[in-house]
Amino acid sequence: MSAKVCPEPAEHSGHLRFLSAVFYAGSSFLITVVNKTVLTGFRFPSYMCLGIGQMITTLVVLYAAKLSKTVQFQDFDRSIFLKIFPLPLLYVGNHITGLASTKKLSLPMFTVLRKFTILMTMILEVYILRKTFPKRLVYSVVTIVLGAMVAASSDLAFDVEGYTFILLNDAFTAASNVYTKKNLGIEGLGKYGVLFYNALIIIVPTVLASAYTGDLHKAAAFEDWVEATFIVCFLMSCFMGFVLMYSIVLCSYYNSALTTTVVGAIKNVAVAYIGIFVGGDYLFSWTNFLGLSICMSGGLAYSYLTFNTKALTRITEAPELKIAITEDSTVKY
Repeated sequence: MSAKVCPEPAEHSGHLRFLSAVFYAGSSFLITVVNKTVLTGFRFPSYMCLGIGQMITTLVVLYAAKLSKTVQFQDFDRSIFLKIFPLPLLYVGNHITGLASTKKLSLPMFTVLRKFTILMTMILEVYILRKTFPKRLVYSVVTIVLGAMVAASSDLAFDVEGYTFILLNDAFTAASNVYTKKNLGIEGLGKYGVLFYNALIIIVPTVLASAYTGDLHKAAAFEDWVEATFIVCFLMSCFMGFVLMYSIVLCSYYNSALTTTVVGAIKNVAVAYIGIFVGGDYLFSWTNFLGLSICMSGGLAYSYLTFNTKALTRITEAPELKIAITEDSTVKY
């Protein structure tokens, strides 16, 4: 059985598109701070177990909402695997590498290196969704990435493992955003079905992997389980994991995958600015600050061109940047 794709919905109002973007930015900011507190502040040893907690929360909340008829999505059958693939694989990769890089890197450098997700998302949208982009949007994306490169050039706390995790996280995030946008149009899934079945399919292999690597034992032996403050932060992280995934799906539903990625980048720059003054793990340099400012200017330009109705009308009438992709094209990593 092949997945049936519903027709593309009519263009959503600018109000809904903007509010969904703000909701995603706020959720992403909060979970970054909470995860950093749990993994770095309390030195919780298992980012995989934290991810499992977030998946369990997603399943419990959505299943309860389905039972109470608050939300609706397709009941489970064998066609779900075909409809949802490859999102579960991308989701678990995104989750694990994101939590690992959060633990390994300072908040400012984490947010800087996340900017490369934008370029990867643009390339995947062209290749998978066959999209074209107005030149002004492309220039704003290039500005964001350029700023990230400038900022990263001053990093005095280079961590090979941390950088590897964050670049893998960029690739998983880009692919996940693009395929989320693609799968939202599949009949029977919808926003809630995508969230629920993603978590349902990947939670068992994630638990097995956590047990095999010893992460589950480390988490069980963690001594701060008796601390009320840690328990509150852990539960907040679990709940915010659900909120974040919902906000990503909602933003992707009302906007493009690239817009979802850029919104996350703008939020990350704001986190980096905050990290200059709080957190204690930021090594300030003017080069880094200049790079962050370049990123922010590119992100604000993109936001203006995307969410301002008059500007959007002008750029859609302007020449587009088209990238030809032949049928026998191959992707090189």
